[in-house]
Amino acid sequence: MTVSQAYHSGVAFLRQHHVDDAAFDCRCLAQEIFSLSVGDMPSICEKVISEAAFSRYEQVLRRRAAGEPLQYLIGSWDFYDLRFFVGPGVLIPRPETEMLVELALSVLSQRPDAVVYDLCAGSGCIGLTIAAHCPQCQVFLFEKSETALSYLNRSLASLGLTNAKPIRYDITNGFCGLSDVPAADLLLSNPPYIPSGELASLQKEVQCEPKMALDGGQDGLDFYRVLADGWLPHLNKSAFAAVETAENQPAGVQKIFSPVLSHIRIHADCCGIDRFVSGTKGES
Repeated sequence: MTVSQAYHSGVAFLRQHHVDDAAFDCRCLAQEIFSLSVGDMPSICEKVISEAAFSRYEQVLRRRAAGEPLQYLIGSWDFYDLRFFVGPGVLIPRPETEMLVELALSVLSQRPDAVVYDLCAGSGCIGLTIAAHCPQCQVFLFEKSETALSYLNRSLASLGLTNAKPIRYDITNGFCGLSDVPAADLLLSNPPYIPSGELASLQKEVQCEPKMALDGGQDGLDFYRVLADGWLPHLNKSAFAAVETAENQPAGVQKIFSPVLSHIRIHADCCGIDRFVSGTKGES
């Protein structure tokens, strides 16, 4: 069997099981399983594959049809201009989150030696991208999940960064007890923000991701209150903070942050949907 034949049979199989973007998924899986370069894929080359390779391909197709995320099956995913390890137990990097990096890099162009916090760091895609682009800054990545930290540490080692430090920490404890960590000039977070009652209605791929990274409490805003009460007051003077939210949450987050931040702004994501809230720590 050739790669072309395997690819087309895979597309038909995934479409039969109502998988969105079946052609894209099969390209990605074929590239991974059959060890093809990006340049091989546009024409779906006529390379002959072994029975063992095709068997592995069929196995991952069945897992994809059952709802397992494509990114978990591949084991890594692109974010911004880097690639991060992912798998069961860590939130998958998403393109809309890249806006947080853009906001941070804009600030860091004026403060290249800043101390940066990435709270609820997950795979580390936000904080490690910033560390890679701003080698003078110090980035501290806080994550509660040991599983998520294992992926983060693999990516850190792969990228060879020396200015990023992962810390296993439950951010609901606030900044207290972190005397060995300098106060931040920049705080970023993509926290859990889905209301608890909506988790059961999420698409099956999202339900494969860790509940810890999704559940934002009854109204989805619990972690923004944690940030406002336990983290934002401890930032350095004139520090910048930016967070991701659900599309219907920016106004609520703005209200939560207003007692501790000034110059609060709402930003749209790559699809034009209001999704980010930023602000500046005023003088104490």
